[in-house]
Amino acid sequence: MAAALSNIRVVDMSRILAGPWAGQLLGDYGADVVKVERPCVGDDTRQWGPPWLGAEDTRESAYFLSANRNKRSITVNLASEQGQQLIRDLVANADVLLENYKVGTMSRFGLGHDELKALNPGLVYCSISAFGQSGSRASEPGYDAMIQASAGLMSITGTEGRDSDSPQKVGVAIADIMAGMYATTAILAALNAREQTGRGQHIDVPLYDSQVAWLANQAMNYLISGEAPRRMGTAHPNLVPYQAFAASDGSLMLAIGNDAQFKAFADCIGEPDLATDERFRRNSDRIANRAELVKRLQRILSKGTTQYWLAKLSASGVPAGPINDIEEVLTNQHALERTFVRHLKNARGQQVPTVSNPVDFSETPVGYKLAPPLLGEHTDEVLREWLGYSDDLIAELRSSAAV
Repeated sequence: MAAALSNIRVVDMSRILAGPWAGQLLGDYGADVVKVERPCVGDDTRQWGPPWLGAEDTRESAYFLSANRNKRSITVNLASEQGQQLIRDLVANADVLLENYKVGTMSRFGLGHDELKALNPGLVYCSISAFGQSGSRASEPGYDAMIQASAGLMSITGTEGRDSDSPQKVGVAIADIMAGMYATTAILAALNAREQTGRGQHIDVPLYDSQVAWLANQAMNYLISGEAPRRMGTAHPNLVPYQAFAASDGSLMLAIGNDAQFKAFADCIGEPDLATDERFRRNSDRIANRAELVKRLQRILSKGTTQYWLAKLSASGVPAGPINDIEEVLTNQHALERTFVRHLKNARGQQVPTVSNPVDFSETPVGYKLAPPLLGEHTDEVLREWLGYSDDLIAELRSSAAV
């Protein structure tokens, strides 16, 4: 069975994480993704280690490996006229171009949307940047951590309180990843629109705007109440009890989502009166009396072990879970049953571990065909296959340092 995007060709000119994450998703779904990198250097994240896979002369960074599965790598010198023409030739044969250069860089190379649209009117051209293609901040650079800070996420992440030592960033580059996810869905929507109109379009995906958009209920809480949400540690602004609690030997996460679950929880812990107490009966009551209820529950839960409570809560249908580290997550029984980790052999014969795509299609399965590529590994192959370049022309490009 052909993959969902087996008819789609992607020129991925992005680096770091947001763009590469989008390119990897498209590759997982079957697109032929060609990653364009700088000669001799490549994607910045190739140097973002340790940890490394392999020895000093063959090493690949774990960071790069996390976002570049199912791609082929070519090297192109965009500063050279021949390199710029090579990109134009690729685009003429592509469906999607993905880039995250500083705003104006692609146009300076003659590779902006207007120039490439003239070559390929059906091209879906997706630009990811810190603050978007327009506006007073368009020229500013940006990385994930500063976006988490300036676009509101760090104001609601961390231990409770407003002191300067309290804010925390999320433990993965979530602003980058979510921008990559928005870019992926936008590209798929644009490809569908092209089926109806025959025309491609330019997609503008800013990290900052993406971060603001997925503040979700927290943004709406402010818009409705007029009060800026605060940091609450593991607690939830709209649900109680919904937070971590200390047991006698560790912690567990309790996630009560409705009043029926709270009643089941109260029965489970041997305190059925909690569910009929007017201070706690409804979720709105529990929010109003949060401090009192949390204090009482903490006293009760601290008397048993995490396994004791998790077993009882599971038997009662109450949502709760352990606070696992990543080793546990990737090696436990559920990880084995769901095949969370797969290994792909790269051109050096190394087995590269990769975390599986979570989507399971019934008819067009996700593919795991290519390990993250070595730098420039597929340059000759792609130039022959996509463009029909001769060996002599490829040799000329190499001698002139265009590739």
